[in-house]
Amino acid sequence: MKTDAGRRHDPAVRGFASDNYAGVHPEILEALALANGGHQVAYGEDEYTENLQRVMRSHFGPYAEAFPVFNGTGANVTALQAMTDRWGAVICAKTAHINVDEGGAPERMAGLKLLAVPTPDGKLTPELIDQEAWGFEDEHRAMPQVVSITQNTELGTVYTVDEVRAICEHAHALGMKVHLDGARIANAAASLDVPMRTFTNAAGVDVLSYGGTKNGMMFGEAVVVVNPDAVRQMKHVRKMSMQLASKMRFVSVQLEALLAKDLWLRNARRANGMAQRLAAGVRETDGVEILYPVQANAVFAKLPHEVSRRLQQRYRFYFWDEAAGHVRWMCGFDTTEEDVDGFLQALKEELAR
Repeated sequence: MKTDAGRRHDPAVRGFASDNYAGVHPEILEALALANGGHQVAYGEDEYTENLQRVMRSHFGPYAEAFPVFNGTGANVTALQAMTDRWGAVICAKTAHINVDEGGAPERMAGLKLLAVPTPDGKLTPELIDQEAWGFEDEHRAMPQVVSITQNTELGTVYTVDEVRAICEHAHALGMKVHLDGARIANAAASLDVPMRTFTNAAGVDVLSYGGTKNGMMFGEAVVVVNPDAVRQMKHVRKMSMQLASKMRFVSVQLEALLAKDLWLRNARRANGMAQRLAAGVRETDGVEILYPVQANAVFAKLPHEVSRRLQQRYRFYFWDEAAGHVRWMCGFDTTEEDVDGFLQALKEELAR
């Protein structure tokens, strides 16, 4: 049967605005088709969600339990709400997604307080955490209960395994738990060339938000609880947070397709590699400054404002700090060498104008 829907976009158009701009990986689409047809029990009691638990434990240890959700903000809000009391606070970097890009959802929907700490590179340290890790018994202050880190960070930098372990040990010694926002966790693992467990459960992380949409999925993420003692009533919190999918098999089968073998790693390596190619070309281009180490699939740069404006007419990308002339260029799992080389040529042409 032919669909009545029509193609509304030009698939030849490419951009560097976000890894969310990419389509769905063909292997994910195939998995969705396999899960379709017939009836399966709703609300996560299906066979795909049951099997996902086995897959997740192969990556995050024998106690890991995955709770599929709709999106990344939902994963973060659900996780943090389950990890904190009503009087609790979460320490995070000032640039953290939960602080900057989630519309106040952690505070408005989860009812917690964010204690944001300025960082030079998007990464927290035990010393930076201590700027807000105090007043635990002061009833006039929200109680710090969780440290939330992002791997890789919103500035494209990556925590080393030792850095994550040091944060976890420090937080746990203070009686706090650790949440990891893993919207691009696959890119971080590819950059470090280690399994994801090495800087999550093995390093002391209690709960993580696993991101799949930026790495080839159509929709859906997951809260992965690796320390069962770190949360309370996760199923109830997920429902109350409006993140319980009725047809959950279609989220779970995507995560299975991504994680059962090495699709997650292949996609991440491709995106990271294209970012390195882009960064190498930018370094050879006069008039552009790379702002942060390129360690995953993002390149942050500074160039003249008028050049950015003209270049945006040819390739979509976002200003990071428009007043300062800072921009962000993202590579996805489907970014090609031709895409990068075409963008670099356009950049050079606009700089020369």
